[in-house]
Parts: sequence; structure tokens; C-alpha cells
Amino acid sequence: MLIALIARDKPDHLQTRLDNRAAHLAYIESTGVVAQAGPLLDQNGDMVGSLVILDVEDMAAGDAWAANDPYNKAGLFEAVELITWKKVMG
Repeated sequence: MLIALIARDKPDHLQTRLDNRAAHLAYIESTGVVAQAGPLLDQNGDMVGSLVILDVEDMAAGDAWAANDPYNKAGLFEAVELITWKKVMG
């Protein structure tokens, strides 16, 4: 099952993102369930959130992945949404 994780950073938390980026990327690599991922950007090109496409067994696995993401554990996110996603192109 593909799940889109859409997370918005708390305002003025760019340094939290930068401080935890290496751990977040290592987590993505180690879990092996991320099909695509990248930061959301504001009009200035600054990172303000994340889009992660998870390929997991069910929504519970997606919720568990999100809960254990170092960004989430660091308190970076203001809001996180997980929604089932259907790949059509690409």
C-alpha cells in the first residue's frame, strides 16, 4: 500500500530540521519503505515540510514509520497527514 505522508514544519523551525536531517535521511535509508521523498519548499526555496511516499503493508505501518521519524521525534512538525495514495504516472 502506498501512503503519502505530508508534514508541515512548525514556523521558525528550520534549524531543528537542519540539526536532525542526517538522522532523518539515515532512518529513510535503514527502513527500506520509502519510495520517494523530499522537502516542501516555500517561495524563497527554504524547506518548510516533507513529502514522503511510503510503501508499507497497511496504515498502521505508516503511522508507526511516521511516529519514529527523527524529525517527528525532534518536534519539527506542526501537522502530519497520512493518506492512501495511488500511483498513476512515473
